Amino acid sequence: MSHIGRPVCAHCGAPCATRFCCTGCEGAHALVQGLGLDAFYRRREGAEGLLKPLDPPSADFASLARANRDGTQTLELMVAGLTCGACIWLVEQALAAEPDVTRARANLSTRRLSVSWRGEAGRGNELAALVARLGFRVAPFSPACLRASEDAEGRELTRALGIASFGAMNVMLVSVAVWAGSDMGPDTRHMMHWLAALIGMPTIAYAGMPLFRSAWRGLRAGRLNMDCAVSLGILATTAMSLSETMRNGDFTWFDGATALLALMLAGRVLDRAARRRARQSAAELLALQEGAVTVLGEAHPVPMERVVVGARILVASGERLRLDAVLEDATALLDTAATTGESLPRHFAEGEALAAGGVNMGAPFVARVTAAAGDGSLAAMGRMLEQAEQARGRYTSLADRAARIYVPVAHVVALCTFLGWWLLVGVSWQAALVPAVAALIITCPCGLAIAVPAVQVVASGALFRRGVLLSSPTGLERLASADHVVLDKTGTLTEGRPRLLPGGWTQEDLGLAASLAGASRHPLSRALSRACPDVAPATGVVEVPGAGLMLGETRLGSAAFLGLPEHAGMALHLARPGQAPAVFRFEDSLRVDAAAAVQAFQRAGLGVELLSGDAPEVVARLAGEAGITLFTARATPEAKAARIAALAAQGRRVLMVGDGINDAAALAAAHVSAAPAEGTDLAQAASDFVLMGGGLLPLAEAVGRARRAQLAARQNIALAFGYNLIAVPVAVAGYATPLIAALVMATSSLAVIGNALRVGRN
Repeated sequence: MSHIGRPVCAHCGAPCATRFCCTGCEGAHALVQGLGLDAFYRRREGAEGLLKPLDPPSADFASLARANRDGTQTLELMVAGLTCGACIWLVEQALAAEPDVTRARANLSTRRLSVSWRGEAGRGNELAALVARLGFRVAPFSPACLRASEDAEGRELTRALGIASFGAMNVMLVSVAVWAGSDMGPDTRHMMHWLAALIGMPTIAYAGMPLFRSAWRGLRAGRLNMDCAVSLGILATTAMSLSETMRNGDFTWFDGATALLALMLAGRVLDRAARRRARQSAAELLALQEGAVTVLGEAHPVPMERVVVGARILVASGERLRLDAVLEDATALLDTAATTGESLPRHFAEGEALAAGGVNMGAPFVARVTAAAGDGSLAAMGRMLEQAEQARGRYTSLADRAARIYVPVAHVVALCTFLGWWLLVGVSWQAALVPAVAALIITCPCGLAIAVPAVQVVASGALFRRGVLLSSPTGLERLASADHVVLDKTGTLTEGRPRLLPGGWTQEDLGLAASLAGASRHPLSRALSRACPDVAPATGVVEVPGAGLMLGETRLGSAAFLGLPEHAGMALHLARPGQAPAVFRFEDSLRVDAAAAVQAFQRAGLGVELLSGDAPEVVARLAGEAGITLFTARATPEAKAARIAALAAQGRRVLMVGDGINDAAALAAAHVSAAPAEGTDLAQAASDFVLMGGGLLPLAEAVGRARRAQLAARQNIALAFGYNLIAVPVAVAGYATPLIAALVMATSSLAVIGNALRVGRN
C-alpha cells in the first residue's frame, strides 16, 4: 500500500475497482474517487444499505491519552479489522482530515494506531469513535492484547486443522473398508456411506468455517477469491456425496472433501507459521519496550508509553533501556545485542545517544528521553519490518494478477467440464459432477497466490536475524540483480571512531591536549580524551567551531587554526608559548569484517569501489588493506552522485553503501542502497537496507540470499503454473476423483511453502 497514488488492497490486489474485499478497499475507493468521508459514513450507516455500522467504542480513551511536552495529546489504540494497506491508508487519511490531528500512524503487523492532536484529552473518545465509524473495532493498545489476539486466531486455525485431520482419517478408514470390501453387500456399503457422512459433515461444517467465512466476505463484496473456489469444491463434493448416500449410490467422496479441507488448513497453518516467524522479529522489538520506567521525580515507576520526551530516567544495573535517550552520566556500558547483533557490550560516554533495547551491564546511570515509545528507534525498525512483510515487488504483482484471473477461470473450467460430460459424453449429471468437482478443486490457485509472498516473508525474516533490516518493498529484487558495490569510507568501510597514533608528542603533551579536548565533542577531541581517560577536563576552554580550542595562549586545533603547515590525514596540533608544536595524528580503523566483506562481494561477482572525501594517501592505504583496487579520494557529495550516475549509464546496477548526509544523494541515485544503523537518519531514509550489526559481511551474505529468494520465487511460479498445465487436463478427462484432486492441489501448495522455507536456511 502506497500513500502516493492509487491504494491497492493486499488481499485482492485490486487498485480502486468497483467492488472490494475489505473496508479499507471500499473506503480508499471512496476517497480517491472524491466521494468524501461524510458520504462514505452515510453509506456505511445504512443510507444505501451496504453495511451495518459499528457501535461507538465504550471505553474511556480520554484517560489513556498521554500529554506531550509540545502541548499535544497522544493516544495508542489497537484496531481490529486492519487487513491490508488500503485499511491503513483509510484510517490515516480519515484522521488526518481532522483539523486538530497532528499525526496519525497505523501499523498493519501490530494493529497499532498512534494518533496525536492539539487540545484536550477528551478528544480521544471522539477520534476513537471516528475510527469505529469507518468499520473497525478499537480498544486500548497493549502488546499483551496483541499477543492474545494473535494467539486466539492461531488457536482457532490449529483447532480447525486438528478436527479436520481427525475427521479425515476416520472417514478414510470407512472409505478404505468400502474400497477393499469387494464382497460387501449393498446394505453394508450403504451403512458405511452413512457412517462416513455422519463423521464427515460435522467435520466440514466446523473445521471449514475459516474458509467459508473468507469466501462469504468475498462474495458479499462482489469478488471471487481463492476461498470461494475451495469452499465451492468442498461443499459441492459434500452435497454430491450426501445425494449419493441418500439414493444408495455406489460411490461417495466424503474422504475427498475432508482430505481437501485438512490439507488446505495445513497449508494455512504452515503459511501462518512462516509469516509469524518474520512478524516475530517485530513483536520481539515491541517486547523490548514493555514494562515500567523509573522517572526521576516520580514516586512510582511509570509505564513506558506514558513517559514524555525530556523526562530524566534512571536505568538500574541489569535493567533494559526501554526508550531512546541521551546519556547524562559520565559513562555507561550497554549490551545492544538485541538490536544490533553485537556480541560484546559497548561503552558510551556522556552526551552520546542511547538506542532503546540495550541492557545496562554496568553501574546505574541517568539518561534523558529523546523520543516517545511510538516514535523511537524500535518503532521505526518495526515499521521497516512491516514494510518488508507487505512488500509487493514485480514477481508478487505478477502472481497476484494471475491468481485473480485463475479464480473465475477455475469456475468456468469446472462448468465446461460438467456440461461436456453431461451433454456431449452423455453420462448422468451425477457422474458428470465428479470430474467437474475434481477440476474445480485442482485449478484452485492457492499455490500461485502464496508463491512469492512466502519467499518474501521468509527472506526478510532471515535477513533480520543476520542484522540486515529490509526497508524497501523491492529491495530484495534489486539487491539480487546488483553487480557493482560502491563503498563510502568513514563510518562505512571504517568504524568511524578515530584512534590516536603514537609519535610526534610526549606524555606531557598528551595530558595537556586531553585536558583541553575534554571540553569538546568533536570526534578527534573525543579520541584524545579516550587515549588519556584519567585527565580531568580543563575549565575556561573556549571552542572555535570547526577550528580548535583555546585556553589562554594555549591552542589545540587544525594546522590552519594555528598557522602551521598542513599534514596528510587526520591531525590535531598543540601550540604553547615558547615550545615547539606537538602533532597528534589519528587513523580510522577498518571494520573487523571489511576485508572479508570485500572478498565476499567479489566472490559473488560484484565489482567493488571506494569513494571518499578524505586525502588520497589515507584512502589509498585503507583501500589496500581492504583489498579494493578501484578508489577515488577527495570526492564531494556531488562527485559521489555523479559517479553513481556514470556507472548506471554504463549499464551497471550499483549497490551503494554509505552512512553520512553527504552520501544521501548517492544512496538515492543507486540501483539499491544500504546504510549502517549508526549512520544519519537521512542516509537511512534514502536506503533500502539498514545494517543493524555494524558490519559489512552480513550485507555481502544478503546478496546471495536475495538471489536465492528470487530464484525460489521464479521456481514457485513455474511450479504453480506447471502443476496446472498437467493436472487440469487430467481432471477434465475424468482421471482424477475429488480425493485425488484434493491431494494433488494441496501437495502443490505445500511444495511451494517448502521451497520458500529453504531461503531461510543458512
